[in-house]
Amino acid sequence: MSTVHLPNVIRTLLLTATLAFIAGCTGGDSDLKEWIAAEKAKKGAPIAPLPILKTFETFEYKVKDKDDKDRRDPFGPSLQERMEASTSGSGPQPDKHPKEPLESYPLDSLKMVGSIGIGASMEGLIKDPDSVIHRVHIHNYLGENGGKITAIAEDHIDLVELIPNESGGWRERKATIAPGEK
Repeated sequence: MSTVHLPNVIRTLLLTATLAFIAGCTGGDSDLKEWIAAEKAKKGAPIAPLPILKTFETFEYKVKDKDDKDRRDPFGPSLQERMEASTSGSGPQPDKHPKEPLESYPLDSLKMVGSIGIGASMEGLIKDPDSVIHRVHIHNYLGENGGKITAIAEDHIDLVELIPNESGGWRERKATIAPGEK
């Protein structure tokens, strides 16, 4: 009875597999060279022409004379703003009220998350940047510009902010907060 040593069998199998692998690698590469030559001989697709760049006519803005009333400065206040500025004392004025918690945040950082109630008793739910939810009513204030709530609906809250104008007065600006906006 003969005994077969397992390491000799494994060694023989590994040697046979290595020789078979080497024999497979020694085949010619003529088919690869033929394929490369065929690919190089193919003609490529035509390249699209470069787009034509449009030239624009330049415009030089001439500063208007102080006496020329027909032209207005495009960077200056509009006619409506100038009219408001001339009557700045008679325009809207911020009311003196105790600051409410939501007035310490910019309006764009507040988010409407819902509403509670129906009709005139509707309350809005506002989430501040600290993720605290506040109940608000008509006549409450929101935002850093003294935004006073004028209406609350299921899908939005309307308010009027007071923005300073160029002449030291104030002008009103309407704003809306709706769910999903930030």
